[in-house]
Amino acid sequence: MKVRNVLAFATSFALAVAVLAQSAKTVEGTGARAPVPMPAADLKWTDLDPAGAPGVKVADLWGDHQKGAFGALFRLPAGFAVPLHTHTHDMKLVTVSGMYIQGPEGKPEFRLGPGSYLMQPGGNYRHTTSCDQASECVFFVESNGPFDLQPVVTAKPATPK
Repeated sequence: MKVRNVLAFATSFALAVAVLAQSAKTVEGTGARAPVPMPAADLKWTDLDPAGAPGVKVADLWGDHQKGAFGALFRLPAGFAVPLHTHTHDMKLVTVSGMYIQGPEGKPEFRLGPGSYLMQPGGNYRHTTSCDQASECVFFVESNGPFDLQPVVTAKPATPK
């Protein structure tokens, strides 16, 4: 029961952040800004990449994670892991639930539980990403460009003849 309450609070927090960051709309005829509510039950979860990342889901809160700047919730299955990779754009991440794990190349991994923040640089920041085995991970991501994932291809040593 306690985990459910934490998840509900964390999801509400992430949605509040999303709503606050959206472009303001106005109430017709008043010029006043209108709120943009998005209850958790109304989120549209879709597969991120069924072939390359089975079970990973994304729910865009604003923008479109495939086309440009966006804010979205991502959900990784428990135990899911992505090998060494990079992203083109910086991403700001807040863990909502679960234990998000990142391993920067050549450095010890770090673990980010609910409420934790990460500014992940784009470009050549090489890292692994995973979700602890104990439960799925949900995290909020904001970026000024589309989401992508570029696997790092490591050269295999030559086989002696």
